Amino acid sequence: MRPCYGPPRFPGGFGPAPLPGAAGVGTGGDRAGEIRGEQTSMKLIAGNSNRPLAEAISACMATPLTRANIRRFADLEVFVEILENVRGEDCFVIQSTCYPANDHVMELLVIMDALRRASARRITAVIPYYGYARQDRKAGPRTPISAKLVANLITVAGADRVLTLDLHAGQIQGFFDIPLDNLMAGPVFEKDIRETVTLSGGELVIVSPDVGGVVRARGLAKRLNADLAIIDKRRERAGVSEVMNVIGDVSGRDCMLVDDIVDSGGTLCNAAAALIKNGARSASVYCSHGVLSGGAVARISASPIEMMTITDSILATEAVRVAPNIRQASIAALLAEAMRRISDESSVSSLFD
Repeated sequence: MRPCYGPPRFPGGFGPAPLPGAAGVGTGGDRAGEIRGEQTSMKLIAGNSNRPLAEAISACMATPLTRANIRRFADLEVFVEILENVRGEDCFVIQSTCYPANDHVMELLVIMDALRRASARRITAVIPYYGYARQDRKAGPRTPISAKLVANLITVAGADRVLTLDLHAGQIQGFFDIPLDNLMAGPVFEKDIRETVTLSGGELVIVSPDVGGVVRARGLAKRLNADLAIIDKRRERAGVSEVMNVIGDVSGRDCMLVDDIVDSGGTLCNAAAALIKNGARSASVYCSHGVLSGGAVARISASPIEMMTITDSILATEAVRVAPNIRQASIAALLAEAMRRISDESSVSSLFD
């Protein structure tokens, strides 16, 4: 796998600021910005879910990570101590709520509570991967809407706003009664495709693996001036394997499946096989969040997928790092620029114009 932690530049001109010293543990942010008439510096606090991503964001922003002691007691209770003064500061807590999801959610909540009690002026929860997002509705009787529950917990713990990436369902934004910025990985994928793929006229097709992902796939296809195809997945009756029908012309063309989450990998592997069966020259995948649980890595390695590119919203396991056809593209520069704009009270949505 080719790691991509070096912060890239994106269309629109944003990119890393020069780093005066090493990233990581430091003495607090040097960059001051005027926020509502006050001179306020930014404080970046990293949880334990994805330290490399936090350090890459710190490098992009030329702002050291705030020193904090985040550890477990013997009974695995979370303990947090912020080792710098944060009174009146604009604080950003960087924490994905990935596996183990419950531990990382609780860690995020305790960090925000510590900052709130230390009189931080504003707390932004930067959650690259929002766990529990797939539980966004009642799937049956007597079942919870856990995505809403987690939103309530984050709000009550002290978050003033949330910054996240490619929510599984857009309606989750409405679960929060505080501002939420839902970034899109599209610019990251567009840049990576332009750098790694030869875009010949009419040879590239962006494919949605299901009807629900059409809007996401269409957005990337529009950016790349490529055609769109859709996988129509049907199960005629219980116990019968799914039938994959391809809507669109893929014969003799390079296909790129686009999705938000890859967990077991079964759907994407079957979709890639269906594309090859329908005459596609190659099948690759771009996915925002690589959950990759259970035997997903082995399944993908043995599949027709030529290359799967995931972002670093979730820390890669050793199996992912050594997989021959899985690689990462960094979202550090995208998150860093969004955080800068939030701190400066400027537009975040204009990143995607």
